[in-house]
Amino acid sequence: MSRARRLAPPALLILVLAALVASGIRPYDRLTWLLETVWVLVGVPLVLVTWRRFPLTTLLCCLLAAHALILVVGGHYSYARTPAGDWVRETFHLSRNPYDRLGHFAQGFVPAILVREILVRRSPLRGSRWLAPLVVCACLAFSALFEMIEWWAALAGGSAADDFLATQGDVWDTQWDMFLALVGAITSLALLSRLHDRQLPPAADVRAGRTDLSPKP
Repeated sequence: MSRARRLAPPALLILVLAALVASGIRPYDRLTWLLETVWVLVGVPLVLVTWRRFPLTTLLCCLLAAHALILVVGGHYSYARTPAGDWVRETFHLSRNPYDRLGHFAQGFVPAILVREILVRRSPLRGSRWLAPLVVCACLAFSALFEMIEWWAALAGGSAADDFLATQGDVWDTQWDMFLALVGAITSLALLSRLHDRQLPPAADVRAGRTDLSPKP
């Protein structure tokens, strides 16, 4: 196993945990912070518990860490108030803070590789023409589930959930969110599938239950 392969996961874990703790210090709204970062709070322990049986590729670890950082930043400031989004809005004279658009693009871009990795290593779909369409469908389904969660949060929290919804007055916000997740998933597969394949274990190792993820020459 290469040095980078050994060091990347713990380094990324430390980065994500440090960012999570920092984001929880005096966030704009504590409920919004919890709702936005719950995926990180659940996902990190899940990855750690399953690591011995299902270690992730370095590519996927990097993507998950990047997605976690997007979530914790949005949780700290609220998506409609992130400074980076305000800078983009002012620079390009946009009508709204676009940070939540980035978040929903990532909601498709990152899970696409996660779903692809699970299907390649735990199903007979490796090399199948159905792999990419099923990955995209899974990402779109997850995006739709997230929109339903936002709907339930709005019903339960009323105006208190406005910062979590981050619609910023856009009546088509839900449709935009799912569309961007769809675009993110397709873009991810188009750009990263070959790199991902190089980091995945050979098919024979998968069938034998071996989890060595050392890069192939």
